[in-house]
Amino acid sequence: MNRPLPLLLVTGLAFGCNFPLGKLAAEAGVHPALWAAVICLGAGLTVLVASRLFEAPAAAPGVLRYAATSGFISNVVPLTLTFAVIQHIGSGITSVLVALSPVVTALLSTLLRVRPPGPLGVAGIAVGLGGAVIIILGRNAGFEEGQSHWLFLAALIPLFLGFGNVYRSMAWPRGAAPMRLGASINLAAVPPLLLVAVAWGGFDLAPLARVPWLVAAQMTAATVMYLTFFRLQAVGGPTYLSQIGYVAAAVGVGIGVAFLGERYPPMVWAGIAVVAAGIALSTLAQLRTAKG
Repeated sequence: MNRPLPLLLVTGLAFGCNFPLGKLAAEAGVHPALWAAVICLGAGLTVLVASRLFEAPAAAPGVLRYAATSGFISNVVPLTLTFAVIQHIGSGITSVLVALSPVVTALLSTLLRVRPPGPLGVAGIAVGLGGAVIIILGRNAGFEEGQSHWLFLAALIPLFLGFGNVYRSMAWPRGAAPMRLGASINLAAVPPLLLVAVAWGGFDLAPLARVPWLVAAQMTAATVMYLTFFRLQAVGGPTYLSQIGYVAAAVGVGIGVAFLGERYPPMVWAGIAVVAAGIALSTLAQLRTAKG
């Protein structure tokens, strides 16, 4: 599967599952960094097996440095922040803030000239951002005093995701296969995440043992995401890839309604429709670029 739109939808759908699953894990007492380490370890090993089955072996210098740097920027910091803030501001708001990463990615791509978006692509990003803002306004978050610092931390997530999106395209090792890189980056993120868990006093495996079904569901979602994530990076570029955040925001809201008993006003559904329009514009821009 090498078409950008199906890859975007599959990756964004799997990504969006992280937020409600992460909230359930936090409620079960699992430490954020430990939960992130479990995700990276399970997905890394599974994707590594898949890469050995479906990708031809190829020597690619610089993979270890690339994996360590990208793992820290794209996995360690954003995942730890995500699962830390979810229990304070909710999975829906977190997923919508993550959806702002295309803005950061587009700005960096333009400044560094790494497959920058054209006018239609910029329009798609702007429309998608507008939809994300509508969802935020429609939810009427009403945060209590003392929660503002969690919002600030959540706002850092799209910054790191944007930097990671551009870095992976800029520094992609010549000849490296997408799934092999995905496995390397996930596995490289595990040791620092475990160190964070130990330093933060959260290396307790008992909560994990109490929710095996949750661990299995999260590993499944993470594995599906990373099986398609790097293929999407290769065929779509950093800006198009970053729009998985828009899909994830819509998925997060949908799961909240269907399975977590959340209810949203019509304005939120209008925002989801606007997000879909933004994705459609960006996809059209991607198709025009491919034809040109």
